[in-house]
Amino acid sequence: MTQLVIDLEAEKSEILKRYRALLRACKETLQKGDKKMIRRAFELALESHQDMRRKSGEPYIYHPIAVAQIAAEEIGLGTTSIVCALLHDVVEDTDITLEDVEREFGKKVAKIIDGLTKISGVFDYNSSLQAENFRKMLLTLADDVRVILIKLADRLHNMRTMEFMPREKQLKIASETVYLYAPLAHRLGLYAMKSELEDLSMKYTETATYKYIAQRLNEKKTEREKFIKEFIDPIQKILDEQGLVAKVYGRPKSINSIWNKMRKKNIPFEEVYDLFAIRIILDSQIEQEKADCWKAYSIVTDFYRPNPDRLRDWISSPKFNGYESLHTTVMGPKGQWVEVQIRTERMNEIAEKGFAAHWKYKEAPNAESSGLDQWLQKVRELLNNPESNALDFLDDFKMNLFSDEIFIFTPKGALMQLPANATALDFAFEIHSDLGAKCIGAKVNHKLVPLSYQLQNGDQVEIITSNKQTPKEDWLNFVITAKAKSKIKSSLKDEKRRIADEGREILDRKLKSLKIPSTIENINKITHFFKLHASQDFLYQIAKGGIDIGDLKNYVNYEKNAEYKPFERTDPAEFVKKIKSEEVDTLLIGEDLQKIDYKLSTCCNPIPGDDVFGFVTVGEGIKIHRTNCPNATKLMSNFGYRIVKARWNSQKQLAFLTGLNITGIDDVGLINKITTIISNDFKVNMRSITVDSHEGIFDGSIMVYVNDTHHLNNLIAKLKQVYGVTDVRRFDSDITVEKA
Repeated sequence: MTQLVIDLEAEKSEILKRYRALLRACKETLQKGDKKMIRRAFELALESHQDMRRKSGEPYIYHPIAVAQIAAEEIGLGTTSIVCALLHDVVEDTDITLEDVEREFGKKVAKIIDGLTKISGVFDYNSSLQAENFRKMLLTLADDVRVILIKLADRLHNMRTMEFMPREKQLKIASETVYLYAPLAHRLGLYAMKSELEDLSMKYTETATYKYIAQRLNEKKTEREKFIKEFIDPIQKILDEQGLVAKVYGRPKSINSIWNKMRKKNIPFEEVYDLFAIRIILDSQIEQEKADCWKAYSIVTDFYRPNPDRLRDWISSPKFNGYESLHTTVMGPKGQWVEVQIRTERMNEIAEKGFAAHWKYKEAPNAESSGLDQWLQKVRELLNNPESNALDFLDDFKMNLFSDEIFIFTPKGALMQLPANATALDFAFEIHSDLGAKCIGAKVNHKLVPLSYQLQNGDQVEIITSNKQTPKEDWLNFVITAKAKSKIKSSLKDEKRRIADEGREILDRKLKSLKIPSTIENINKITHFFKLHASQDFLYQIAKGGIDIGDLKNYVNYEKNAEYKPFERTDPAEFVKKIKSEEVDTLLIGEDLQKIDYKLSTCCNPIPGDDVFGFVTVGEGIKIHRTNCPNATKLMSNFGYRIVKARWNSQKQLAFLTGLNITGIDDVGLINKITTIISNDFKVNMRSITVDSHEGIFDGSIMVYVNDTHHLNNLIAKLKQVYGVTDVRRFDSDITVEKA
């Protein structure tokens, strides 16, 4: 092992260099006394972390300085935030207490740092420490959004410096990032940060694909730059002639967005034409902004033919997060579609720096209050719901983070924003909880529609109510807003509790006749006997007639004839500890001597050669998933403590099920050629084959048994050589949501 040689003098010099760079970054926002305050925070952080080092061997102080730098440069935050960024880890990792921070820097700084400090202690059976941490952080959002912004800066720096972490830690952090933090950055309008977080997450979860796209982008760089120049030059010339001061440049698309397009459209890299977007940034007075943007749009579309279906006007109706821009797609000089984004300097700063810039410009005379304020109000409503556990909250919150918006009108013409795919019932709950609870139908554009009707942009909606109506369980199947879901769940829980109380009265009477004491212990025993997890479910079933009260005699007989064993709920955390206390902490899949049972997950059908991990379920032991499984990010981000390292054992030759999707030109004998290769040439067994042919296009799905990824890749390569076959891809057989 190489001995790490530390040059303390060089490190000291580097720390000072980085500190000075930080001061330069926040120069614009500094006021009297600010520099002194930042200095005090830096010295406290330096002293507190002096004996600590990062996984890379670097002094730990590099991290808080870098986080403060991101907060200042990339988000545009002020002195308080920079102080908090420098101190964000001192309470959690050192002897410094919140009281010490408050005494030195005041209440505001202490409150933000409290929001940034992770919660410690025990988490319950249904919860997750990660989810609880996230909820706690969001609670502070109600008072101070800077908590989230600093947390995002912290996460971005951790992602930039993750190469020294162990693989399983990289996967967990990357999954958590793409699942929560990237959508949050998007919602707060930090688009540059959101793209970088997604790309960095992909670097660790889809390493091979990331490297491939990055390499191909680099190869095409010269060709791309030449095309951008040819596209830009004539537009820049006309803009100058028309007296519009503008910067026009090409911006490459993020690796993650290219990969998403490849997956969505099922196309190779070569067929992704919009690898970049052209951006026109206008230097305009605030009152002239809208007119100048449309003038620039007119110039572009006079020169290049636009696609009428691809016009996006976020200037007239900005997004929830304050984003304003005019997007159009035009046909370029070489017959390929090019996206053009038109915005002003002010709009661009809000797009890049999000929330912080929004507040800066809020004071502008004509600037309207952003939808961000409304969104923050929605978050507060969500947080105020005492019924939801952390994971339910997380799901509801996440669902509303990334959704596009639609604009809906009330009967009086007021404009409301809702997530895309929202229903008439979502709209009712959005106006008022009571209106939603009593809703029986709606009129959309004066036509009667059911509650589940999906609203379209520009719809005018009138809600019809009845005092006899109460929330129904099936409502949860079609509402999508967090507010509607939480209110329905809360109402249903109240109703279930009321019915369970009736069940308790029925049970008490029966137990009295059987001379069994009506204690909590006995009720739990009976609940276990009827194979139910919670006593409330049992009491509810009694009241509803789902369990016959007369069957209690069977329980009495069971008690007499068998020694009662208390119901033991599998505690995944304990199970993981047990596994990790074995001689090895890595699960060997396919190992004869393996003592711990596992199952291969059906949502992604892993095969030898795939990068995999084990997930400890509550009732089904360990399930093996691919790291790029559709459910992986959710499992790893919410239940990091239940993840077990796993790898394949190559000693055994077993057959594993996987799915292939084959597309091509329909031809006589095509199916025969395909099945011959699979069955005869490769000696592979097929479980099922589904074929669809439409207007000369062949589309088939085949489930086959293969030995490993090498075997599968050879089969795919051979099938691609068949005349008429245009594409062969592996697919996930069953994209169902894995139950935790």
